[in-house]
Amino acid sequence: MGKIPENYLPPKDTWPEYLIPEEFADTPTKLNIADFLLDRHVREGRGDNVAIKFMDKSITYAQLQQQVNKFGNALKEVGVEPQDRVGIRLVNSPQAIVAIFAIEKIGAIPVPTSPLWSQEEVAFVANNAEMKYFIVNAPLLEAATKAKPDFKFGTKIIVIGGKADEVKAAGDLAFEEMLEKGSPSLEATMLDAFDVGIMLYTSGTTGMPKGCVHFVRPVVIEAKIVNKYVYKMKPGDTLGGAAPVSFAAGFGTFTLLPFEGGAAISLIPKFTPTEMMELIGKHKITVLTGLPTAYRGLMKFPDFKKYDISSIRMFTSGGDALGSETLDAWRALTGLPIWEGLGGTEMLHLVTSNTMNAEPVPNSIGRALPGVEVRVVDAEGKDCKPGEIGSMQLKGASGSLYWKPFEDNEKLLKSQKKGVVSGWNQMGDAVYMQEDGNIFFVSREDDMIKSSGYRIGPAEVEEAIAKHPAIADVGVVGVPDPDKGQITKAVIVLKPGFEGGEKLNDELKEFLKEHIAIYKLPRVFEYLDVLPRTPTGKLLRRKLR
Repeated sequence: MGKIPENYLPPKDTWPEYLIPEEFADTPTKLNIADFLLDRHVREGRGDNVAIKFMDKSITYAQLQQQVNKFGNALKEVGVEPQDRVGIRLVNSPQAIVAIFAIEKIGAIPVPTSPLWSQEEVAFVANNAEMKYFIVNAPLLEAATKAKPDFKFGTKIIVIGGKADEVKAAGDLAFEEMLEKGSPSLEATMLDAFDVGIMLYTSGTTGMPKGCVHFVRPVVIEAKIVNKYVYKMKPGDTLGGAAPVSFAAGFGTFTLLPFEGGAAISLIPKFTPTEMMELIGKHKITVLTGLPTAYRGLMKFPDFKKYDISSIRMFTSGGDALGSETLDAWRALTGLPIWEGLGGTEMLHLVTSNTMNAEPVPNSIGRALPGVEVRVVDAEGKDCKPGEIGSMQLKGASGSLYWKPFEDNEKLLKSQKKGVVSGWNQMGDAVYMQEDGNIFFVSREDDMIKSSGYRIGPAEVEEAIAKHPAIADVGVVGVPDPDKGQITKAVIVLKPGFEGGEKLNDELKEFLKEHIAIYKLPRVFEYLDVLPRTPTGKLLRRKLR
């Protein structure tokens, strides 16, 4: 078994405190993620249940297991050992799920990487993780190929969907050939509780991405908690959505939670309202998850009412502020609410959810999930009063543990108010909590606007601006000001037929006085054709800044 050098993880006395709920204390200390998520269901007689729905295909748990075994054996044949890191740069597809489970089944560590990363970022993460192999879809190959000369640890590329002769000519391996040659019989490599199971890299909002380490047993326990108390998926359920498995949120949502419950996943390579609505009916999706922008996009879709969505029992959201207006409009349109929650790359998945309430509380990210403790602290580390904005700290089944900590990284984490403080995970989120335990997200702390002593959350201002009939999209950021420290700036995309300028600026200021306090009003307006967003629709405020 490959051994991870001790200094690749922080000293143990700086680790977060891991909280394991009593109901999951019997989770084995020798285990394998793929064995728990996949093999367990085949052993227990659910092999004929559908695991993946993709376009017109269905793949059962038993069929998926066979492909995972074949690719897992092929990886072993080319030298992948337990605890080796194997990167993935993949679109949502059955091959992506096969690759991920195969990596896990042989005890290696999957490292999802964003398809949006540049050549420089790809090289940095390949070297930082010391990837042995990097599995890449052919259409996403360019940045990885350009980064190859900068790979310092001999990282080799495995191509999915490429022409075999061209792949070999480039010195790479062909996924399809490896799969064909692999043996269909494979025993899972059992790991210790605190062997590394998954490495998720942050989006790199400041500097290069940081690797977040998640141990095997905490991964399994987190999957159990979130599925039991939020999604409640079981055999017969189908999870749908467009979150990419190469992103942290999509990786957790689509490769952990549904398989914990023996459910199926519906995969869509790229979100469009038409394709999403068609798949809901075709795949009989029962749980739909998406960013708030995806729901707003569906509400604007003129043919929405023509599609049958009666199979869906639950809608969930996270990753960005949902807002009471979107919640109310969606319920009016569909008769069902959207259940919002908060998670993080550092914590693996959700730590709070509105499912802990009988009904969603508008604008709330819900209450802490069982086994999660949350506190809100001020700048001195003292507990805030109910309703007072502060920094969120928490403890849970997983925690903030950064790969290869080094001095510059430590300084950066402190400046972002992230990391571990006396066993508590500091998330870098500004929130407030009510007496009943409901938590309200205000902003990422580095997105918080500090103007003349006031702290302004951009999401609240964005929601108010979005109510104006001229607005198609909006992002709010703080910009430097010599007198106030920062002032609020609104970057706006207009609907057809409207024109930006001083007249509309004045009209917006008057309109906003009815919805937000005067000190929160934008002082600067800018009009663009489109706002920078991730493929899943999350606003990139750092790019606006």
